[in-house]
Amino acid sequence: MLEEYGLPQLEPHTAGTAADSPDTRGQLQNLLSLATTTTGIPFGVVNIITEDEQHHIAAMGIDPGVCSREVSMCSRVFLSGGTTVVPDASLDPMFQDHPFVTGQIAAIRFYASVPLTTANGFVLGSLCVFSLAPAELSTEKQAALEIIASQVVSVLELQHHARMLARSLEEARNSNELLESFASRISHDLRNPLTSIIGFTELGELQGSTDAEDFRIIGRTSRRMLAMVDDILSFSRIGGALRRQPVSLRAVVRDIEEDLALCLKDAGAEVDVADFALEADAGQLRVLLQNLIHNALAYSRPGVPPRILVTASAVPDGVQLQVTDNGKGIPEQERDHVTEPLVRLHRDDDPPGSGLGLATCLRIAKAHGGRLEISSGPDGGTTVSVTLPALAHASSAQATAPAARAPRN
Repeated sequence: MLEEYGLPQLEPHTAGTAADSPDTRGQLQNLLSLATTTTGIPFGVVNIITEDEQHHIAAMGIDPGVCSREVSMCSRVFLSGGTTVVPDASLDPMFQDHPFVTGQIAAIRFYASVPLTTANGFVLGSLCVFSLAPAELSTEKQAALEIIASQVVSVLELQHHARMLARSLEEARNSNELLESFASRISHDLRNPLTSIIGFTELGELQGSTDAEDFRIIGRTSRRMLAMVDDILSFSRIGGALRRQPVSLRAVVRDIEEDLALCLKDAGAEVDVADFALEADAGQLRVLLQNLIHNALAYSRPGVPPRILVTASAVPDGVQLQVTDNGKGIPEQERDHVTEPLVRLHRDDDPPGSGLGLATCLRIAKAHGGRLEISSGPDGGTTVSVTLPALAHASSAQATAPAARAPRN
């Protein structure tokens, strides 16, 4: 626990991060000065007590130092749960034979100690004031000392949170570096075969093949896949920067239908889409919608042709996209779980998959500052709703535009 606070050494924050803050030692020294001034007691220390030692991380009237826990006065009382006030330690049974009282190390008489207790009940050490002459501490001064001790804890808590933030930022940087490296390798592995496919299709088009239209479709699909590789590589970098631009929902779905043409034909599927103009990252929106439409095909009910409806509408906090199908559906208790990476339901007759589709959709929604929700469809299937906040707007004509089948090339 003490290591999480950077104690007892009070390690400096990492430069250049959000964890930077005014000097912790300086703040503690100021609070200790306030404690001695308020109580009228000349000496004071902020102690951090470890399993074996007592460390002065701030001191007033003496040089800060380290002593063994065995000879520490505060170690005898800092776990008592309350403030200890001793007017004359030479007369107190707990301290009269202590080396800091007998003269062996020092000749302390007045002694007062307040535990430094965190919000979760962990005791870091103590704030203590002392003098070489007997003294009294009024109720008001004791209350003031306890308030100052609570402020010492607040400073140490701030140090703790700053360290945790710095650590989290460093872990995020490391994680993003690994992700970017992985995406770069995948990009390289995908780019080469896609480039070859594009080259062969262009050659087929130039040679005037009777299948020239098929070559053109393959070429367009391959180019979009290559663009998607670049977009995913960009998204893997720190911040996942988006390139927002006006996007036609119908145009995006038309491209997806072309990419999934064989799957749609084999399943006897129909895709209806209501056109809508919105502002989003076109590449990532296409990835999101393609994942959802592909899921609707993959998890259709046996013997029931898939019916997929893609809509968008203005809502109070932005624009909501919905993809609704008539497939197997997702049990309510599993709807949060299936958006986690590599999670699949493993139902009978479910096709193989990576378990990354819905997780990718959720990540894209969050990257836009939005959210993703799963509910039941009207035919017992699934409705996935993605809300994009205030980054989208309807075109002037779409309010009256009826749902229409997306045309295919």
